[in-house]
This record gives sequence, C-alpha cells and structure tokens, in this order.
Amino acid sequence: MTRPRISYVIEPRFPGGTSSAVAQELAVAATLGEVRVHAVSSAMFPGREVAPVLEKALDRLGLSLIWDSSQIAGDMVILHNPAFLKFDTAFAARIVAKHLVVVTHENLLRPGGAEGFDVRQCLNLIDGASLALQKSLAPISAHNRATVMDWLTQNPDMRWSVLPQTWHNICDFDLKPPTDTPRDRRGRHSRPGFEKFPSLDVLDICFPASAEANVLLGADMLMPDGSNRPHWTMFPFQGVDVERYFEMIDFMVYFTGPTWQESFGRVLAEGVAAGKIVISDPQTAETFGGAVIGAAPGDVDQIIEGYVADPARYAADVIRAQDSLQRFAPDAFHDMMASTLWMEARGAA
Repeated sequence: MTRPRISYVIEPRFPGGTSSAVAQELAVAATLGEVRVHAVSSAMFPGREVAPVLEKALDRLGLSLIWDSSQIAGDMVILHNPAFLKFDTAFAARIVAKHLVVVTHENLLRPGGAEGFDVRQCLNLIDGASLALQKSLAPISAHNRATVMDWLTQNPDMRWSVLPQTWHNICDFDLKPPTDTPRDRRGRHSRPGFEKFPSLDVLDICFPASAEANVLLGADMLMPDGSNRPHWTMFPFQGVDVERYFEMIDFMVYFTGPTWQESFGRVLAEGVAAGKIVISDPQTAETFGGAVIGAAPGDVDQIIEGYVADPARYAADVIRAQDSLQRFAPDAFHDMMASTLWMEARGAA
C-alpha cells in the first residue's frame, strides 16, 4: 500500500498552545504518511512571523511551509483551530480530501453558554471551500467534546460528524525530578489576554505577599500597574525562558477568567513535566486525571502549606502526576491517528 497523503492546514502565527500542539503532532504524522503543511494568511495576525516552536519542528523534520495554496489535497486534510478564520469573510484555498478533520482547539461554547467565537461563520467558510467524502470535528478533550456536541445540538442544520477519538495534545516533555525541599514559591504562565487571567481579587488570593515568591509570566496587561503589587515578579509573554521560569517556582497556580475555560490546558502539563505541583479549577484539572489538583482559589494556601510541610508527599505526588501524562504520549497519539486513518481506509474500501 502507498503511504497516505496527510495535509495540514494551519495558521502558523498562533503564539500559544495551538502551535505547540501542531509542532509535536507533525513528528508523529510523518511516521504515518507523506506530510505537507499549508499555511493560511488569515486576518487574525499581521506579517509572516511563524511561531518559533513550529518553525523549529518544521526544520527538524525537513518540511517546508507552503503559504496560501490555491488547492490543498490529501487523503486526510487536518485543519487546526478553525477560530483563526473568525475575522475572515472568505477561504481562498480549495480543499479536496477523502477525510477533512477540523481540530477544535478552542471550546465552541464558553461557560454560561455563549459562543467562543463565530463558529458557524468559520465552519461554513471551511465547508464551502471543501470537497470531501467525510467532514469531521475532532475534540481535544472531554470538556471540549461537550462544547462541540452542545453546539451541534443547538445548530442541527450543520452537517458535521464528530470523531469518536479524542485528538489530544501530545505531551512529550523532558521530565524534571521534583525538589526535595519545596518552598512557597508560586507562579503562573500563559499567553496574554483578558480571558486567560482571573480578576485581580483572585490573583491576590493565589499570589499573596505572604508567599516567598510570585512569578507571573505573560503578565503583559498587569505590568503597567505592577508597582501596586511589589511582591509580584512579572514578565511579558516570552519575556523569560520557560525553563528559567520553572526554576523560580515550586507550585504552578492556574485559574482563568469566569468567561473562559481551557479546552486542554497544555501549560498545566508543562508544569507537571517540570516537576511542579500544579493547581487549577476542577474542570480544567479533570482533563489530566489526577495529575493536576482541582481546587478553588481559597484552597491554594492550605494546599501549598501542606506540601511544604511534607516534602516526601510533594515528591511522590509529582512523580505520580508525571506518570499519568503517559496517556498523552506520542505513542498514544500515534495509535489514535492510525485508527482514524484505518477507519478512513476501511470506509473507502
């Protein structure tokens, strides 16, 4: 049998988790078929500065980025994060595929039921530009799947199937050993954005003056008023190397605004891999099956105090959390993607 043709359609200028997820996914896809990567110049970003993590992955694999093709073809065409089209009125390329897979990196519905973006507009642009035997949405977590299914229930005229498999992020990080002397050093990091950060009241609870250190990476919006909280050490997004950031903390505390729910939460997996105890809201923590502690902001002090007082429990829980990341390992993704290709081949037969 000839190797299947796998074509990716991406907006390569995403600064956060989407580009990181695609970067790790490409290496697995290249073992399963002949991969091409198509870049779309959407109205979301100016210029052509590719996300560094994605650029490195393409160089490592010897893959070229094909900008703004008029036609994109493949046995399987994989479009990542349709939200990149939310400012566009047309999709210039023609997509021809046996199976078009649209990976829903952003939740289609936010907490409270509002749309995360103009989902119908984005999906219709893709649908109108595509000729495919099958068109599927691919959720990246259980919560993400729930928002996809709820949105489709509310929009029954939209003729998209949903993959039974979960198109999870690959978490293939170098695992760092936990410290044997944890201290009350706290941090959070994410791309900047109002929706990514909780209110200042919540941040004050999570990062109090009583902590030995509070390190906020990606705090671009908070930095102009930083003098009001001298006990916070703040860096802009990509303002310090992530490895150096993790060296400055022992606990990663991650809550978001009330109108935002992480669809996967890749930064949390990074924190676990870096050898840290990670604390987040229960819904976000659920994706990681015990690797992340689900809590309310008011619980954070007590959780951290307990671990500082019991270093052996800290180390044991970090190691157990790192073991649970295996569910997101490259081999697990390989099996999922191979089964999707196999289903496609069986359907064609």
